[in-house]
Order: sequence, then structure tokens, then C-alpha cells
Amino acid sequence: MSKEECYELGYIAKTIGLKGEVAVVLDVDDVEDYEDLDSILIEIDGELVPYKVEKVNIRTNKTSMRFGGIDIIEKAEKLRGKKLYLPLDTLESLEEGAYYLHELVGYQVDDANHGLIGTVNIIYNLPGQDLLALMYKGVEVMIPINEAIILEVIHESKLIKTNLPEGLLEIYTN
Repeated sequence: MSKEECYELGYIAKTIGLKGEVAVVLDVDDVEDYEDLDSILIEIDGELVPYKVEKVNIRTNKTSMRFGGIDIIEKAEKLRGKKLYLPLDTLESLEEGAYYLHELVGYQVDDANHGLIGTVNIIYNLPGQDLLALMYKGVEVMIPINEAIILEVIHESKLIKTNLPEGLLEIYTN
């Protein structure tokens, strides 16, 4: 399975104990939606390698997993920092006008005051705020993702309609 057919779920942060368990960081709204995973894809040397999920343990702000064939710390250590993926077809359908953040990469941003300003090249998931990032006049501009700024996402034309706060672009270009 290719990366284009998948979405990034999170990454392996560190090992736990000596028997191959790992702490994972899941970039999702509700980690409990993933407590019954049967399998997962781990990116190793640019390839997505399937692993059976033997155990998922969710505690407040902490999630750990154990994978088939990973039964000692030395094997688990080799997975540290590796990204976790799931197939796109496992995502729930969203209601009209809703979107998954990963979908926005590659979409054009059309601002009410500035017109087309660029194409989203990355999404930053920060603790207090998710941000769209794009190149504008040769510099990276970060746009907060919230309802006041993101007015509409049109999937058919890969377009994000925005109403940027006054002066936001100038902060980056001056």
C-alpha cells in the first residue's frame, strides 16, 4: 500500500519496558476511536510495513501499543520515531463542509481580500492551534485553522476560502 492511499496517524515516541511495548503519539481528536486496531502500517525506510496490533493501552494523555513480532526492547527501539499510517478507507465519512486536516495539503488558499495567495504545503499540529503553511512571496506563511478564518473548503476544486485577519500576511512579508 502506498502513502497516497493512507493517512498519517501519529508516530512512535519511545520504548516502554523490556518486552517491546512502545509509547505512541496519535494525531487524532479522540484516541479511544483507535483502541480496537487490528493492524497498522509503520513507515520503515520509505516503505509502509504492516504490523499486527496485539495491544493498545490508553491512559490519560498516554497511549501505548505492542506489535506482532516486536517482543524485546531492541526490536522496539528500532521503531522509535517511525510514523504510523492507516488506509484512507478506514476514515469515517464526514458531513458536508467538514474536512480532515491531512486533506488540505495541496489545496489553494483564496482569501477574501488578497485573492489566491498560495498552496498549502504542510499542516502544523501545535498544542494550542493547528496551522496551514504555504509559501507567499517567497516566505512561509502560517494561517490559523479556525472557523473565523477558514470560511469554506471546496473539495471538488481543492480550494480553501479564507478571511485572513488584517495584517497577517504583512507580518511575514515586512
